[in-house]
Amino acid sequence: MSDPTAAGAAATQADAWALLASLPDTLPRDEILAINSAKSDIHTQRTYTYNGWTFQLPPGVFKPGDTSRIVHDRLLDGTIPLEGRSYAAIGAGLGVEAVIAGIKGAREIYAADIHPDSVATAAAHYELIVGDRPGTVFRPLVSNLFEEFPASARLDVITFNPPAVSTKTSDDPTVVRNVCVGIGIVARFFDQIVDRDLLAPGGEVHLIVSNTSELKSIVKYAIEAGFAPQITHRQTWEGDNCQAYLFKLRRDHAA
Repeated sequence: MSDPTAAGAAATQADAWALLASLPDTLPRDEILAINSAKSDIHTQRTYTYNGWTFQLPPGVFKPGDTSRIVHDRLLDGTIPLEGRSYAAIGAGLGVEAVIAGIKGAREIYAADIHPDSVATAAAHYELIVGDRPGTVFRPLVSNLFEEFPASARLDVITFNPPAVSTKTSDDPTVVRNVCVGIGIVARFFDQIVDRDLLAPGGEVHLIVSNTSELKSIVKYAIEAGFAPQITHRQTWEGDNCQAYLFKLRRDHAA
């Protein structure tokens, strides 16, 4: 008699490899540079508005772009459920994800970023917009990915919009940190989730990657690390060949 569990796992693996084969190749270097050619104002004081909230950005704190807003919209509209869940925003930046999580009633919120000023900015915005919410614990954390997370952390939801652009778009280290670290940061992201057993049962990773990055290699790495990917959103923009994908990834191979 055949084992239905084994058959289901094999089918899921087949689906994962078929998904990988359907993804576009990384764009040529000149197209990547053209897409990321806008002059950076990251060393200035700026403001950012989302969902009627106004965020103040001190110099060095990254201003969300189009791909970040894909994640924000899915958190806000409930496509990525947060109520009662333990949530980590990796690369928390100015704090939009943390604010949404607080408004949506997450049980626990980690706002993690390698950049101390970003963590302080996220915490200030959370305090201003959400404040003290009964039933929610807010944990701002300066951390290189998950390195400073407590060993006891078990997460229901993780979001990450990695700075994985495959071509160096600037010599400014602040721009590099926010845009074009490359595939290595995503590989470490998955490795740490597995090594630290960070996902709670049924936990989900929501990762956004475009073909300005090594898209196929990133998804292949995730599959080989035991994650089953599902495309939950695909975004294109008029005037260029950029395609961005929001993936939901589970380690138990449940869709």
